Amino acid sequence: MATYKEIKGVTVQALDADPVEFVGSWASGGTMNTARKDAAGFGAGATNGIVAGGYGGAPAAAGNYVESYNGTSWTETTEVNSGRGWSPAGAGTQTAGVITGGQNLPSGSGYIGLTEEWDGSSWTESGDLNIARAYANMTGSQTAAVAFGGNNPSPTASRTDTENYNGSSWTEANNMNTARDENSLSGRGAPYTSVISVFGTSTEIWDGTNWTESTEVNTPRKSGAGAGESSTSAVIYGGSPHPVAKTESWDGTSWTEVNDLSTGRLDGGTTGGSASNALYAGGNPPYTGVTEEWSFPPPTSAALNEGDIFLSGGTTLKGFAKIGGVPTGAWSSGGNAPAGRYGATGFGTQTDFLMMMGEPFSPGAEQCTYNGTAWAESVNFPGGNNTTLFGAGSSSTLGFVAGGYVGTAGNQTESYDWNGTAWTDASADLNTGRNAGNMNGASVTSTIYGGGSPPSSPPTAGKDQAETWNGTAWTEVSELNRSRYNMAGGGASDSNAFIAGGYGAPPSPNTNIADTEIWNGTSWTEVNNLNTGRSTNSGGGTNTLALVFGGGPTSPGRYAVTELWNGSSWSELADLSIGREYMPSSSNTGTAVKGFASVGLTTLSPAFPTATEEWTVDATLSTITIS
Repeated sequence: MATYKEIKGVTVQALDADPVEFVGSWASGGTMNTARKDAAGFGAGATNGIVAGGYGGAPAAAGNYVESYNGTSWTETTEVNSGRGWSPAGAGTQTAGVITGGQNLPSGSGYIGLTEEWDGSSWTESGDLNIARAYANMTGSQTAAVAFGGNNPSPTASRTDTENYNGSSWTEANNMNTARDENSLSGRGAPYTSVISVFGTSTEIWDGTNWTESTEVNTPRKSGAGAGESSTSAVIYGGSPHPVAKTESWDGTSWTEVNDLSTGRLDGGTTGGSASNALYAGGNPPYTGVTEEWSFPPPTSAALNEGDIFLSGGTTLKGFAKIGGVPTGAWSSGGNAPAGRYGATGFGTQTDFLMMMGEPFSPGAEQCTYNGTAWAESVNFPGGNNTTLFGAGSSSTLGFVAGGYVGTAGNQTESYDWNGTAWTDASADLNTGRNAGNMNGASVTSTIYGGGSPPSSPPTAGKDQAETWNGTAWTEVSELNRSRYNMAGGGASDSNAFIAGGYGAPPSPNTNIADTEIWNGTSWTEVNNLNTGRSTNSGGGTNTLALVFGGGPTSPGRYAVTELWNGSSWSELADLSIGREYMPSSSNTGTAVKGFASVGLTTLSPAFPTATEEWTVDATLSTITIS
């Protein structure tokens, strides 16, 4: 570690060499009440899980036992309706899970297609798999999952079959390249469109449509388990024939051996979770209730790459992680807007911002500007009583808006330019009329518009279309991975953008989602989810450093949560003083360094606040070249 020096009151930290990479470890957890193997598991991670069914107990046949884990101990809870063993598959969370497949007990025969959903207290039967099977695997959520592989000797034993689940029924999808059974999954992706599967040495990756063969694992295995956020971040553990204790980490390109399980075993139940937070419980041989928790905690002190420095503004270094760092930040009060409203749009910066439209419609305060201290009324917008349109621009005097919704006229395609004095019709309209999408870009000549609602009221589904604007024309580009509307987003240009949260579909048009996607100028890529799924949220920044805040709906109020994206993961930071949604819908209402929140919708009195809040961080992580 280099020497710390005070330079004009700023602390500088530099490393002489890269820090040693932390590879994670397994720790003992509470023992299950009923030793078992071949059970289904689901949950959020090492402190939050459900294990259902399996082969065990006394006599070793029941297959209907369900236990819940709180990070310390297991508690018996409501049994499944249909007892099953031989590795049924599970997905979802501790309060919204789903299991399917397996075999009837005690006979060990009779392949099951029955699906059951868990709501935190009871099980409800749902639609059957098209192909009943044991030893399949599944990942995703209660309303959007994928099941694959497994065993059913009619007409073949090991299966390549893949099926998608929408919360009520299963649909057949493209098959795997290699037939596999006995817990074919060993590393899963949280999005059901981003999955990695291991069988033997073979690795296959699912992108939501097709399976692709990829890099082989170091230790061959079947009947193992795994966890992961996506097909680019996963971990596998356990399996046969040894039984296997080896754990391997996947970075999207290669497998790396990390710390072993303390007890090698196969056919255990796993909660999935993430590549840094998972649970492995039960298994064989013999039938066991052993539980191990996988963790990958951040270092307790600052860790930077060689050549990186951290400017803290003081003498005490912040605990930045190697992955990019999370600055501290806070919200402070700004000037009150002239009138409360929700569904407004805008563009600009924290100290130079234009806000327009919104509901309740107020012509006298339809358009106004903010200088970092106070609001001032401006000229009116010519596009009618337009709500949930979106804007882009670098200041209150240079901006661009498109789309929106106007009464019985429905979704709009029109685009308008703002020069600081007047609005003019842009040279071209959107190809697809829409509202409640997200337009990303700080420039009036380089933006991307993605998602939005359909041409109906109320909306029944989200859109996945995306279009870029070059100052002259709109061009359709690659679609979003997940249809959505009423989401947050941000971006520097039409080649650098992100979206997060929103209302997702299918199956329900009004389901809060946490999904995050980044745009690189060519395609959208699913990355790690928000910690708190929500819609009608706001934010800004770029696809490597972003901010998302507020949103709804939630009972009894609206979200005040603020999260920061560092290019790899989301971290929760200081909350808004007022939980609210439908704040000015622009990608430029905030950056990761300077954020901006105003008006919106709350459950408080008044329902439409005029309060403005400003977000500021003390510093960011930078890279320098030393000659």
